[in-house]
Amino acid sequence: MNTNLFHSLAGKDICFKVLSINDTQEIHNYAGDEEVARFIGWNLMHTLAETREHIATMIKREEAGTHLYASIVLKSTQAVIGTAMMFNFNAKANHAEIGYVLHKEYWGKGYGTESLVLMTDFALTTHKLHKLQAGVVDANIGSARILEKNGYELEGRLKDHYFIDGEYYDALLFGKILKDL
Repeated sequence: MNTNLFHSLAGKDICFKVLSINDTQEIHNYAGDEEVARFIGWNLMHTLAETREHIATMIKREEAGTHLYASIVLKSTQAVIGTAMMFNFNAKANHAEIGYVLHKEYWGKGYGTESLVLMTDFALTTHKLHKLQAGVVDANIGSARILEKNGYELEGRLKDHYFIDGEYYDALLFGKILKDL
């Protein structure tokens, strides 16, 4: 996997950079926010130590070659505003899964879409992947809209797949074919 290129992806307003323990406080600002963490599949980070440990785990996964992670940086301020990820690579089927999380102050400003476009282009041009997939909690309407707006199709629904805060939620499964075999 081309981690160096993934870490250097750049768009109009954002760019990616290497995930770093040095950014623990900035990452904790969204990873420790209940509203942000509720539907992203991460446990809520209560302390900086928990966030630091989570970052270390992500770095180890990337070093093992199973995941790609990058901090999403706002170009105008150089602030870390989120995390982008690619994982569950399937070499035989030529698929991968993508994900993204943004600090809630940056929701609705196009940064999720820009992150998705960067990852989609990277998957097609650099890794020649056939398909990207994303799983979304059905209550995460903003994330589902980002995917649909960018050509990802709703391919399925898993009923009561997630149990969050004492409630069941469906999983929405999105996919996008990047190229024909």
